[in-house]
Amino acid sequence: MLDKFALLGFGPGGWGWALLQGAAITISIALATLPFGLALGLIVALCKRSESIILRAFATVYTTVFRGVPELLTLYIIYFGIQILVQKIWSGFSIPPFVAGMVALGMVLAAFSSEVWVGALNSIQKGQREAAAALGLSKPQAFRLVVFPQLIRVALPGLGNNWMVLLKETSLVSVITLPDIMFITTRANVVTKEPFLFFGAAMLIYFGFSLISAWGIGRMEKRTNRGYAAFGGTTR
Repeated sequence: MLDKFALLGFGPGGWGWALLQGAAITISIALATLPFGLALGLIVALCKRSESIILRAFATVYTTVFRGVPELLTLYIIYFGIQILVQKIWSGFSIPPFVAGMVALGMVLAAFSSEVWVGALNSIQKGQREAAAALGLSKPQAFRLVVFPQLIRVALPGLGNNWMVLLKETSLVSVITLPDIMFITTRANVVTKEPFLFFGAAMLIYFGFSLISAWGIGRMEKRTNRGYAAFGGTTR
């Protein structure tokens, strides 16, 4: 039994360093995907609320497609399909697995986070924008100074759930040879024939990331709600 656990160590024959590197890749791609996906999701949400029929139609089609298509298929289309299409024009073109994973997961995250953004935008009173206009603020200034701080407070719980889902979805990048946790543990299992040991270690690593994330999201929610609570919990 001790010999089996030695496989998780950092000595000769141990997979400890490889697992740490895989964990670093997993959290790196999640952190890189998050701002891209949330920013794109906010743009899609604004398109949904636009007065332009074309923008609303684009946003609706976008969310319908990327919420309905499996994430793995999206990843394959980005990494293999787009790469092959571009190579017909530019033979030397290649997409690094990290970039392909970030783009694919980010596009899916944008589709789901856009619904959270829309709900948060709908919760903000129209009078907030009218008051900002009365103070002489332009629309971009009103959004940045008045709307966005309130938007974050309302959207944060839903976006936190999106982040937790994203953490788990990063495991898909192992299929395009990105050496994340799942890639390393699968490889270790093939070499050592110890599936319970290494997949159990992967489970604990993901669980640890989830616990830290839940704690961090809770702290952020408390921070964003401080001013809201001080004024009796109202934005009117």
